[in-house]
Amino acid sequence: MDSLNIGVAGCGIGGLAVATLLAKQGHNVTLFDQFSSPSPVGSGLVIQPVGLDVLRTIGAAEYALNLGAKIATMEGYETPSNRKVLNVRYEKGFGLAIHRASLFDALYQCVQAAECEIRTNATVQSTELQDSGRVITLTSGEVCGPFDLVIDASGANSPLSPLQAEPITYGALWGVVDWPANTALAQNQLQQRYYSANKMIGILPIGTMPKATIFWSIRQNDFAAWRDAPLADWKAEATALWPDIAPFLSQITSHDDLTMARYKHGALWKNIDTRLAFIGDAAHVASPQLGQGANMALLDAAALAETLEKYPLQTALPAYQKARRAHVHLYQLMSWTLTPMYQSESKIMPWLRNWILAPLSNIAPFPWLLSKIGSGNIIPPIQRPTP
Repeated sequence: MDSLNIGVAGCGIGGLAVATLLAKQGHNVTLFDQFSSPSPVGSGLVIQPVGLDVLRTIGAAEYALNLGAKIATMEGYETPSNRKVLNVRYEKGFGLAIHRASLFDALYQCVQAAECEIRTNATVQSTELQDSGRVITLTSGEVCGPFDLVIDASGANSPLSPLQAEPITYGALWGVVDWPANTALAQNQLQQRYYSANKMIGILPIGTMPKATIFWSIRQNDFAAWRDAPLADWKAEATALWPDIAPFLSQITSHDDLTMARYKHGALWKNIDTRLAFIGDAAHVASPQLGQGANMALLDAAALAETLEKYPLQTALPAYQKARRAHVHLYQLMSWTLTPMYQSESKIMPWLRNWILAPLSNIAPFPWLLSKIGSGNIIPPIQRPTP
């Protein structure tokens, strides 16, 4: 395997992961990031068993496990009946709930140990194919390269990706609080409460001292009105939906304590071009309902590194595309199908959730199937076809 000169746009989860894996293979890797010092954006997330396998390969798993919380179940209850309508249990392993900053730190330590070059204050604007390879142009006007391969890991708003994703009506408010001492909620469960499908609130324990992530479903167009209304009105609405949330919400003292997350849905059918590969949100975006966003980025990074280790560049990129296509598009389909059951104005979809999906979830083989979906391996996440 020849050593390649590789440029990676984006210093998020996917960018750090792929840079570390490729540097360990002996490639010369340069990361470009817009921040003055690399830092994470976001709140809590769940690393599923498939993502943990990638973290172990990178060498970041032990650090992450020490900071996160092991999740055994994901449960959701409909209100006011308090009937369980979501029940996902891990048949094998567990989910790792972790603050994005903790996961970032784990991966950042690995990329530094792999001696990747990190260019800060370097916002990527475009990439161009030349005879000698691809060059990257920064917003400052600086031209970097040429590179044998450019990897776009710059997220859903990538300036390089041709992805045209459709905005999802509902987003979510996210915030991080301390885990209160006066709560009976378990620290090994993701819990949610629903009213129909247009109201949802959840708690995710994320370890680290310990803490929790609060999330509240909200239409993207309603965010401005939420900020203009008294915070006490929202707290009263959320507490009426789930009284046990009160000690968590008492720590929210300002609208600024919560951040609006906006979601889109879509995926590239062709996630490669000449000397160019797209990974993570630059290649596919979806609702967070299946909890696969960060895991998809990690799997993309692992698949791309694996194919580059096995094949020359001209055949490695098509092999990478084949390796991830089935898994990505299956989860895109499931996300598109299931999200309206939990976030929508529909009256039919929550009825299907409550009276069809919920009863089936207790009948074999559906518990096993739900576990496989949640774990991220309902089908092999990395196919290994002959290129």
